[in-house]
Amino acid sequence: MKPAVVLLHSLLLGPLTWAPVAARLRALGTATVVPSLIQVADADDPPFWPRICTTVRDSVSHLPQDQPIVLVAHSNAGLLVPTVVRAAGRPVAGCLFVDASLPSRCGATPAASPERLAHLRSIAAEGRLPQWTTWWEEDIVAPLFPDSGTRALVSAEQPRLPVSYYEQQLPVPPGWDHRPCAYLLFGPPYDREAQESRTRGWSVAEVPGGHLHQLVDPDAVTAHLGTITAGWQSPAG
Repeated sequence: MKPAVVLLHSLLLGPLTWAPVAARLRALGTATVVPSLIQVADADDPPFWPRICTTVRDSVSHLPQDQPIVLVAHSNAGLLVPTVVRAAGRPVAGCLFVDASLPSRCGATPAASPERLAHLRSIAAEGRLPQWTTWWEEDIVAPLFPDSGTRALVSAEQPRLPVSYYEQQLPVPPGWDHRPCAYLLFGPPYDREAQESRTRGWSVAEVPGGHLHQLVDPDAVTAHLGTITAGWQSPAG
């Protein structure tokens, strides 16, 4: 059975960041699921990763039980891939990281480095971060979107994560990468993660663009996603 594609959005954004790609995949006849993770941190009561795993598992529960899935993670959702692999409740045929942070190969992964955590604490108000698109100057944010309408919709669904989200240690179950893994790069600063992926023996492809390039050129991103995962038909245990 052809794997379904599960598109995981950044925890700082929302499922609309994957909507154009999801629509194109479905038009091609690929079963596609975009779990909404927006509400997993509504209550500031860490750890948050168990609720994320439950949300993803529930979102694929309508699929045939023997249908494998391909996990496609964008941005900081990349750190969640190992624990989602274990919690999915079905075979995971492969994992694709799209301009994403990489989890450890083994051992827990911190949700943020000490330096990043210090910065996030400095911009928080009452324990919560401002919406992600307000962190940057206009000349940086505007090119991330194809038009003002898309920007307004995506910006409106951004959560305000608690700083405690970034104080988590995310578990990395052994064997999570005993299946095909690959990286799709849009550009800096994630070129470092792309290089690390090469050292892990993963295939790496690039579609030059900004961090939300799946919104700007969903056709190209969908095409690369299909090419990269085309051989991921046999589910891994």
